[in-house]
Amino acid sequence: MIVSRRTFLTVSGGLALGASLPAAPAWAQQKNIRHFWWGNPERDRRTFAYIDWFQQAHPDIAVSGETIGWGDYWAKMATQTAGRNMADIVQMPYIYLHEYVQRGALVPLDDYLGNGFDVSFYDEGALDSGMVDGMLYGINIGATSQVIPYNQRVFDEAGVAFDRFGWTTDTFADACQKITDATGGAVTGSEDLSLYIENFEVWGRENGHDLYSKDGELQVTAEDVGSYWRFWTDMRKAGIIEGPDATVRVDKPMSDLGIVSGTTATTFRYANQAVAVQSLMQDPVGLAMVPRRAGMAYGQYILPSMYLSISRDAENIDAVLAYINDWVSSPDAIQVLGIDRGIPPSAMGRDALMPVLSDTEAKVVDYYAGIQGKVGPVPNPAPKGVGEVRDSFMRTGTDVVLGYVSPEDGAARFVEDATAILERARM
Repeated sequence: MIVSRRTFLTVSGGLALGASLPAAPAWAQQKNIRHFWWGNPERDRRTFAYIDWFQQAHPDIAVSGETIGWGDYWAKMATQTAGRNMADIVQMPYIYLHEYVQRGALVPLDDYLGNGFDVSFYDEGALDSGMVDGMLYGINIGATSQVIPYNQRVFDEAGVAFDRFGWTTDTFADACQKITDATGGAVTGSEDLSLYIENFEVWGRENGHDLYSKDGELQVTAEDVGSYWRFWTDMRKAGIIEGPDATVRVDKPMSDLGIVSGTTATTFRYANQAVAVQSLMQDPVGLAMVPRRAGMAYGQYILPSMYLSISRDAENIDAVLAYINDWVSSPDAIQVLGIDRGIPPSAMGRDALMPVLSDTEAKVVDYYAGIQGKVGPVPNPAPKGVGEVRDSFMRTGTDVVLGYVSPEDGAARFVEDATAILERARM
């Protein structure tokens, strides 16, 4: 279900920041724009607060905010794209930006730089990843990296001490064993990450393979996939990670994660999502890098957590530009939005946040500083068809988790399927 501002304030009891601000008079709201994003409770709260703030600053613009979970977002986005009724402003991740540009769903922003919104204060190179074929299609609104959130209390009580910036898959497996033993199995060491292609991407890059080549072909091998699924299969058989029933619930809401419900001690996320995870928990959340296989290359990387893009269906361009400009350039707006979408890609934005960071947000900033020098380069752009490839990974991985196929045979099937998907997408 898409959640609108009205619905959000009803179910949240009006907890959004700035929700008590007086609405602009109806007669002043002459321009209407829509913003559509995938969200979580913390992100939705802050985004609707920004919308309130923006409408007070621009009484002639009415903003309709629409939010939905990650998995449903792409189904709805595909429907809106096909029906030519996309929201004016859409949230885009790095992995899908190229695909939606190729679909003709987004408009280039180059002509609006300095002529609608100002990003001249951005860090050097901060806009580069939002470019496709030499043109800018996405405004980077935050930097992030992969992370393993962990329950600090559970780790401490189990006597697990580790280097969160340097642990290995062996260290990780040992931690999972200690936690499962210490809790009598009430809490296992980790969520089973077999179906997380985002976590697998780090595994493949450790072996020098991006998910995709520069030409848009599958670059990871059956050996990469098979060894990844074998690792998690062995952990599952040892009983030190969650069981299959929980694992095969793909793209479940954050509130259903094992670390939130208290059944597992770790999960996989992106660093900017740590604030949302902590908001759903009582125990303190720690942040660690994805465990690396000993002697392998660094597979993690720093990426834009997401972009703001303008859809080809946008009509009130001046109002859309004002919305984006205030989002990235107003210190007050940046404070309202926080770091749920990542660390601002400008010194001005980071300076604006420092006085108002929560303890969890400060942990994210500390984590971001700690991974510098321990990450690899940004991967090759994702080609058209990545959504289907992701679905194939989860579908075949489910068969592996349920024991219908071996990790190695499942890997061969996935590589064959993914290769065919990408070939069709290039036609």
